[in-house]
Amino acid sequence: MRGLKVLGFLSITSTFILAADFKGSLAGLAIGATFPGDASYASSSAAYNQRFSLKPAAVVYPGTPQEVSDVLKIGTSHNLKIVARSGGHSYIANGLGGRNGSILVVDMSKFSTISVNSTRGTAIIETGNRLGDVATALAEKGRAIPHGTCAFVGIGGHAAFGGFGFTSRMWGLTLDTITAVNLVLANGTIKRVTQQNNAELFWGLRGSAPSFGIVTSYEVKTFQAPQYSTIFQYSWNLNFTTAANGISAFQHFVQTNISSQLGAEITLGKGSTNGTVYFTLGGAWYGGPQDLNSVLLPFLHQMPSEPRISLKRGSYIQGVTELAGGSLDTKSVPDSRDTFYAKSLMTPLNSAMSETAIRAFTRYLAVTGFSSKMEWFIQIELYGGKNSAITAVNTDATAFAHRSSLFTMQFYASSPGRRPPFPLSGFSFVDGAVNAITSNSPANWPYGAYINYVDDRLADWQSRYYGGHYERLQALKARYDPHNLFDFPTGITK
Repeated sequence: MRGLKVLGFLSITSTFILAADFKGSLAGLAIGATFPGDASYASSSAAYNQRFSLKPAAVVYPGTPQEVSDVLKIGTSHNLKIVARSGGHSYIANGLGGRNGSILVVDMSKFSTISVNSTRGTAIIETGNRLGDVATALAEKGRAIPHGTCAFVGIGGHAAFGGFGFTSRMWGLTLDTITAVNLVLANGTIKRVTQQNNAELFWGLRGSAPSFGIVTSYEVKTFQAPQYSTIFQYSWNLNFTTAANGISAFQHFVQTNISSQLGAEITLGKGSTNGTVYFTLGGAWYGGPQDLNSVLLPFLHQMPSEPRISLKRGSYIQGVTELAGGSLDTKSVPDSRDTFYAKSLMTPLNSAMSETAIRAFTRYLAVTGFSSKMEWFIQIELYGGKNSAITAVNTDATAFAHRSSLFTMQFYASSPGRRPPFPLSGFSFVDGAVNAITSNSPANWPYGAYINYVDDRLADWQSRYYGGHYERLQALKARYDPHNLFDFPTGITK
């Protein structure tokens, strides 16, 4: 017994020594770090999705690629897993490691430079920037890239896993604009990776970059910002049969020869009475303002008359600001938080949703959704169809696997008041909405899922997120991160 006490004392003492050594090593870099027990730790380790409460070993704030390299070496020497945090908006807190354990978080907020060369039509965007920062800096030079609408989302993960927005049918995904990736690999090597100098790694980085290194900046091609934007909304409160007919009509409409200047989605929410849903056609039009009505008319003619209409016309950046909720300021305005669960479904272009599936889906939302206490919405985002720049890219050109999808659907439910805890009924509600479609579709229906709407409860995530590319990504992982330093729940493993 006396010997066991001594061993226990030695074990505890060695733990303290290791912890002190770890802190001392990071302190030697003079880059800023916060640890459990520090006054700043709670805010530094807070997840955007309050369904998660994680306790990383430390959060560090490097400001140069060399400092990132030094951090990786220290983390490796202390047997820590390492993740990068760009904006921190991962739905499952992957920017904090996605789970508790020996996780070192590398916060990229000091990487905030954006350099724009309007003559060459290029930009270098460091990964501490958020989408509002990117849109603002590019617009000052008359340039733009495709990206999502939330100003606070970080460019690091957004571009790494896809990057979809209303300009994507014109310009592709955010990752399609990348011409070079500047990153630090697991062994601390600082690299600039392009198609010319390392085609295979460049392929993998455009679709799964956080599994292979910490990206410090992306070099991208930019586009001339459109002269006009019209942000539109047409809204109805519909019974579930009429809502189903509307989705079917939209599914047919988007497969006609519509212009790539149209970005659109259907948003569904709780209706005013049991048996109804709130149905909104929204999006952005980047052609002449006078042409929007004629573009949408074939669909609108199939919908009930007298919708509630909102049309906001202006410049491109005014449209981006409107879509972001009225502001692109990510510096003086604090980011919001939520408590939620989300799933996604990417419908195949060559196997559209059946009438049976659509009717089961809208009935579920109109009845079960009406009685649910969750704050929920469903988005059916126009992704493919004719003239889409996304689907024009070969499936194997990048690690992003979903080039033959028509819609990306997001199923999102927040807890009442958006505060923790998240109720079990919220999981079953979201699962039921997805199942209403998949269980009424053909067996082996080849749908996918969008990893930027990442789901921690998705059993077959390897195939749904990465499609047929997962094994090829595993081979890259074995080569560039053989010890799985960059580890998070939906990351590539050997």
